[in-house]
Amino acid sequence: MKVDVALIHYPVCNRNNELIGSAVTNLDLHDIARASRTYGVDTFYVVTPFADQQKLVQEIIDHWQTGHGSRHNPDRKEAFSLIQLVDDVEQLFAVTQEKWGTKPLILATSAREMPNRHGYDEVKERLQRDEPVLLLFGTASGMSVELFDHVDAVLPPLGGVGSYNHLSVRSAVSIILDRLLGV
Repeated sequence: MKVDVALIHYPVCNRNNELIGSAVTNLDLHDIARASRTYGVDTFYVVTPFADQQKLVQEIIDHWQTGHGSRHNPDRKEAFSLIQLVDDVEQLFAVTQEKWGTKPLILATSAREMPNRHGYDEVKERLQRDEPVLLLFGTASGMSVELFDHVDAVLPPLGGVGSYNHLSVRSAVSIILDRLLGV
């Protein structure tokens, strides 16, 4: 299936709904790379324009691709082979369109109800027709409102029992990948 995942670190919002750039976390890289590999994702993009964050991500990737980690844990090496750094969402959109030879269906995720929803079954059908899909996951308190203007649709928010809805992004990625690609 033609599925890519992107972890957006900019443009995102803080708790006060102010535009910020968020820090990359080691756990997100590990867990999302492993989930992506498990579910057959083609590329896991990490989107950050910040040079210090890109350097950190590259050092972690290098450790697992060519450093001690690559010899110590071949499974992690395989998962980390999916990670690609991009500077911004414009580059992300261009790279994915070039890779697939067509514009992918760009789907945002959010913990909040949003208009323009595509249900999981609808997306699964498109994937089964071999249409490329790019899934965007925000960090911090979610992607900026302006970014939603550049997506084709939004997936329904995840929810459990009660009103509490504050999953880590790595948990949300795993659940959504299982809903779309699980057997």
